[in-house]
This record gives sequence, C-alpha cells and structure tokens, in this order.
Amino acid sequence: MTNKTRIALKLAYIGDRYHGFQIQQNAHAIESEIFASLEKNNIVEDIREARYSGAARTDRGVHASGQVIAFDTSTGFGDLLPRLINHDLPDDIWVWAYSEVPYSFDARRDAVRRDYRYYLYDRGYDVPAMRESSRLFTGTHDFSNFARKTEGVVRTIDRIEIHERDGFIIIDVSALSFLWNMVRRIAAALEQIGAGSQDSGWIRELLDPKRHPIHQGIKPAPAYGLVLRSVAFEGVEWIEDEYSKRKMRDAFMGALIWHTTMKSIYSGL
Repeated sequence: MTNKTRIALKLAYIGDRYHGFQIQQNAHAIESEIFASLEKNNIVEDIREARYSGAARTDRGVHASGQVIAFDTSTGFGDLLPRLINHDLPDDIWVWAYSEVPYSFDARRDAVRRDYRYYLYDRGYDVPAMRESSRLFTGTHDFSNFARKTEGVVRTIDRIEIHERDGFIIIDVSALSFLWNMVRRIAAALEQIGAGSQDSGWIRELLDPKRHPIHQGIKPAPAYGLVLRSVAFEGVEWIEDEYSKRKMRDAFMGALIWHTTMKSIYSGL
C-alpha cells in the first residue's frame, strides 16, 4: 500500500518554440517546463521517483489540446491543481483538467485511443478524391512506407475523416497508436492525391510495402499543421478547469489570428 495519490493531467500546448514534448539533452522540451513547475510547487519532490508517464511523444513543432501525463504525489490541491501548475508554466503550455486515477495507471499503456488532427491549407485540392483515398487507410495495414523503420510497423486506423473549414482541409485520424511521423506522412500522401499528382492506386501500393517498397518512405507534411487532439481512457473522469480552458482557447485563437493576418499581408505583396 502507498500513501500517495496518482494524478493524471490534461495538457495543451503550442509547439512552435519547443524541440518536441519529451525531455532531451541540450534541447528545450515541453516536459522540461512541466517538470520544473511540478517540483517548484512541491507537487512532486523528484519527478524521477514519481512514476511519471506521458501518453504521446509529439515531435518538434507539433501542438496538443489533449496530451495526458500521470504521476504520484503526496500533496493534495484538489481543484486548485491546474491553476497552481499553470502559474509557473510559460504562456504556451496549459494544464486544463485533472483526475485521481488508480495507482497502476499508466498514461501511455492504458490509452485506448489517440486522436490527431492535421490542418492542411487548401490550395484548391480535389477534396472528394482525398476523401475517397483516405478510406484506404482504415483497418490494419503495414505502414512501412509511412515510417522510418521496417519492424513493428503494423498499425490499425479506426477512423479517418476529411472536412473543410475556414480555408483549411482538416484530416482527423484515430488509432490506438501511431508510428513516428505517421500522421504527417498520411497527410502528405493525401495532399498529393488532392493535387492530382497521384491517385488512389498509389495509396494501395504504399499500403503494400512488400510488393511496392518506397525508398525512405513519404516525406512528412510540416509539423506546424499537426495537433494531438485527445487521448482516451476507460473509466477516467476528468475535472476541468474552465478558466484554464478559456486561456487555452484564447491563445490558440490568437495564434490563428496572427497566422491569418500574416497570410493576408503576404498575399498583398
């Protein structure tokens, strides 16, 4: 038995300034900021002893609105926990929900679904063709041509949907797990379909790598278009902090307005 409580947190962040989520040597990672706030506020004494786990390892420049981490703590702050942590986080990282979870909870291993969204600026793509080809990705496939490795590359995509909004083509992909850069490579492949440079037969070939290996695979679409939207768990009840959620939404909207403004400026040059 233990006298510690296990806590899960939902995080959001804008990844532009960071070299990915996972802490690493000689690079500014999102986890570094989170660990610093947890230790500064005595929520954990030493993150190395808190059985820390994270649900996903987003890459450099990738954003999130529903990343999840978990750790042990002997301190109880209740509903004040998100705001306490946020006080010592940069303005582009937020905790917006928490939950007390079982002592055995692991944010990576216990996830039952991960949802990613890719925002592709619409340059006049053939969206119906993209939708038709996207259906080929659902189900279980060998994704060697969408990865940098050749082993352990079988994945099952549960859902992929494409819709249009505010000048963007939005690609939603859900699965239990993904390979490194897999969603960005799928987005890049679908962009080629939309541009008319490839057709659905090419996607079928990519998903049959033993017969159609592609040297070095598909080049990933840019990281700035990718968002980890959510990670789902069974039996976890989240307590959301409305103030932190508003800050998160305002910041994302501010980033959208800035980029939209810059687009208009460049278009007028």
